[in-house]
Amino acid sequence: MGGPRFEPVRAVRAYERVVEQVEEAIESGALTPGGRLPSERELMVQFSVSRSTVREALRVLQARGLVRSRPGDPNGAEVLPFTPAALHKSMTTLARVEELSLAELVQFRMVLDSAAILLAARLRTEEQLAEMRAAVAAMREALEMDPAGDAGDAGDGGADAFGAADLAFHDAVARASGNKLIEICTDVVRSIVLKLIAGRIADEPDRGALMRRSIRNHEEVVAAMRAGDGPLAARLSRKAMYDYYAGYVPERERGALRALLE
Repeated sequence: MGGPRFEPVRAVRAYERVVEQVEEAIESGALTPGGRLPSERELMVQFSVSRSTVREALRVLQARGLVRSRPGDPNGAEVLPFTPAALHKSMTTLARVEELSLAELVQFRMVLDSAAILLAARLRTEEQLAEMRAAVAAMREALEMDPAGDAGDAGDGGADAFGAADLAFHDAVARASGNKLIEICTDVVRSIVLKLIAGRIADEPDRGALMRRSIRNHEEVVAAMRAGDGPLAARLSRKAMYDYYAGYVPERERGALRALLE
């Protein structure tokens, strides 16, 4: 028999409909950061639902980082400005439940970082380039403090200083790209990847060698950016990330990373 094929419908709870309408109002700009939703009592009237339904919807909206809600607040829930926290939480959850593999996350980071570098090579200011050079210099100073790359039992020292300087370098590049979305996504993906492999990095037999290689790679990227050669700087970045992360990715999945080197 011809005709369209339909899929089973999903029962939707009342609070989900409330959440959907509030989200739509925020996305459309009808509700803006700093504004407030009506009081719980008014929401009950407008949505024709119970107080428990309204409170469940507010709990969901608060968990998503969209509003700040206090039960019984006569002023209503406050609409919050966007922060990377919600995106970070979502991507971290995806990684933990294995919806995103380490290879996919590393590949995405390679794409994002090289795009940021490509843009930064064209758009950066002299001050931003100086920030990157200062970060690389701080990485070298940290290595001299701790040539073995061993932070010690206290969890501080040269290795931690090196990590902070490396973070400062990538943050400077992302800002210089001039793209806020690249800046946010780069920060989120980097932190997730590093969290996933932190234990294995700590167990590396020669972390000092990794640190020295990282410094050389950063210096090469900065030199290419200083010369205005964005494509070269981006290629160097992708190659450096492949060399650093490939050993942590299963062999069968490394082809996804190698595809970005061609």
